[in-house]
Amino acid sequence: EYTPFVRIENAGGHVYNAPVVAFDKTAAQIRACNGKPNYDLVHDRVAKICPEGNGGGTVTIKLTPIFSFAKPSLYMSMEASDPMVAALDQATLATAIGDLPVGRDDSVFSAIERLFVMANGPTGKLNPQRQGLNSALMDNLPPLNLVGGLPTVALDYSPAWDLNLGFWTAEAIRKGYRSRVIDEFQLLSLVVGGHVTGPGGKPFGSTGIVVNCPIVARLL
Repeated sequence: EYTPFVRIENAGGHVYNAPVVAFDKTAAQIRACNGKPNYDLVHDRVAKICPEGNGGGTVTIKLTPIFSFAKPSLYMSMEASDPMVAALDQATLATAIGDLPVGRDDSVFSAIERLFVMANGPTGKLNPQRQGLNSALMDNLPPLNLVGGLPTVALDYSPAWDLNLGFWTAEAIRKGYRSRVIDEFQLLSLVVGGHVTGPGGKPFGSTGIVVNCPIVARLL
């Protein structure tokens, strides 16, 4: 099964993150140097692809904003182990990455970072507090998720993310607590306080879904 994680066995056994953006097509078939690529032939996150030149060609990838430690950042959404998440993220379905052990973020030898996704955050395109899947679907804007670590901030950062799905409780919404969450410990405090739970009121935690989302830039 396809996975973007590649081990180079004759060069130290190092693992590289190597997502495929096009496969088994000629340069002429996928060329879209000025944009408007054929998404039947290339990854859905490709904005432009120019196979020749610049040392072998260039690809421009659409980025998505995210928060970590209250710092806005940008990442590439490349693969997901779940078909619904892959469709929502415009990512490639790669069920094999779901074999990575989850629920062990920050533990010794963990290959996973936690991704925190709010399902029912505030909505409204002009709402400065908007966040979550409902907003992404209703407002047609990025969900503004948060992740547990970033390069240069967390030494245990990984681009393989363990999706944790959170729901604001009806009581938290009634009391006006629902707002944009931009820090892992801010969210976990809300979980401890009973204001955010897992689906259907279940304990908050891993969904078992893994996504491959390399961070590209930290903006603060």
